[in-house]
Amino acid sequence: VIGKGMTPPRKILFPPEKICMDWRQKRRPGAGLYNLGSTCYLNVILQCLTYTPPLANYLLSRQHSLFCCQQGFCMMCVMEDHVRKVLYSSASAIRPRAIIRDLKFIGQFKPDTPGDAYEFLRCTLSAMQTACLSGSSDLDVSSEETTIIHQIFGGLLRSRVTCLSCQAVSDSYKVFLDVLLKIKGASSLTTALEDFVTPKQLEGKKGFKCSKCKKKAAASKVVTVHHAPRVLTVCLGRADDQTSRKLSQVVAYPEYLDLRPYVSDPAGEPLLYSLYAVVVHAGHTCLGGHFFCYAKVSNGQWYKMNDVSVESCTIHTVLEQQAYLLFYTR
Repeated sequence: VIGKGMTPPRKILFPPEKICMDWRQKRRPGAGLYNLGSTCYLNVILQCLTYTPPLANYLLSRQHSLFCCQQGFCMMCVMEDHVRKVLYSSASAIRPRAIIRDLKFIGQFKPDTPGDAYEFLRCTLSAMQTACLSGSSDLDVSSEETTIIHQIFGGLLRSRVTCLSCQAVSDSYKVFLDVLLKIKGASSLTTALEDFVTPKQLEGKKGFKCSKCKKKAAASKVVTVHHAPRVLTVCLGRADDQTSRKLSQVVAYPEYLDLRPYVSDPAGEPLLYSLYAVVVHAGHTCLGGHFFCYAKVSNGQWYKMNDVSVESCTIHTVLEQQAYLLFYTR
């Protein structure tokens, strides 16, 4: 078996044993966020990241800003300030002005133009990753994947291709910070995950050439989770590829998820995850509509967070939503 993409890092930027997965301090929920134009898409992501325990613990410790020498915009410093403001504020809602001011550094976003929450999540994590690497030069790719961001959200997918002519197996590996699942025809998260790890046939005509028998042959490809992340972020792809219309079906998702059946070694102990945040998109099209979210705060209670409003709710309400993004923690 040949493995591509598995070089060990030369340097560990953030030691995993320093990550604290449980809240260091328990408190009531923090502030809501004002919608400053069409900014509900970024409000939901800011709230979900604020209630991601290992990230919040790190940001509240101010470990980043103490040693940050970044000139100008730094997404980690911005997030540090934001999370402190939200969790320590006595106000019922705050304005995420710094995020709005720096939107152009985060991605192709404008305050008065509706955006996509999933895209904003990816751009925010990418900007935080860039901030974690500032001041480090000459790092190999594997070392770059040992930041606090990768240690919390990062996992590894294995893609195993088997040549159906000579049975040769070749593996390649890819790092991920989130998993995008197709939901067309899926009634639940588990059926979408089963589809994700189901072997797919590759036709030889499509350009698969076996490196062993040197023939263009049919092959089978299986993608599995090879290294499970500490925090698993799942996007239920609600945009239909063909029509780009919104797929509004209900996709059931559990409070507790066992990832074990979807990993490269499905025989071991259960790999249990617990749901802690959900982003919901309300509206008939993917381009318009409104985002709100549910998050489990440090006192263990669930709250619905809809811009300025933060209201207590039950887990039953949380599990009945037309979810777009799901956040699970080990």
